[in-house]
Parts: sequence; structure tokens; C-alpha cells
Amino acid sequence: MENEHCVYMLRCKDDTLYTGYTNNLSARLEKHRAGKGAKYTRGRGPLLLEAFESYESRGEALREEYRLKQLTKGEKEAWITERKARMDDYEHTEKFRKP
Repeated sequence: MENEHCVYMLRCKDDTLYTGYTNNLSARLEKHRAGKGAKYTRGRGPLLLEAFESYESRGEALREEYRLKQLTKGEKEAWITERKARMDDYEHTEKFRKP
């Protein structure tokens, strides 16, 4: 997932959802886990990778990140559900799904 433009959602221990953008999903998830990611996720672990989507360009991914951040929690849950099946194909899913 290096050099792919991804939008992802993490579930925090308080059941809130964090939406982010990265061009290296594995490295970004490691930063979140180490407490060096976004301020929002610090102290809210364990974090679970719920879903992600890859995009052709940085601009497209950033527009989608912004759009997702405007959604209600229910709409975000629907976005996650639509992408869950693809999670099995991601090599790091098991590692990042566990707290």
C-alpha cells in the first residue's frame, strides 16, 4: 500500500470513527498505533482499521476524505460495510484489526 493514495477509517476504543488520508497505509497505521498519528487518535486506542479505499490521485483521495468527514456516523458505518469484503485482501488487515 506504499505510494497509493488511501482514505481509511479507524475505530477508536470509545467507538468513535477517525477518517484519514495517507500515501502509505502500513506506515501511517504504525504511527497511529505508536501514538504519533493524529492528535484525535492519541489516547483512544486500541485502534481498529475498519476500512480503506485507494484512489488514483492525491486530490481525489483528499476530496473523498473531506466528504467522508462530513457524513453522519451512520453514513460512515455504511461506507465501512460496503468495503469490508475487500479488507480480507489487504496483507496487513489481521495485524491492524487487532487491538
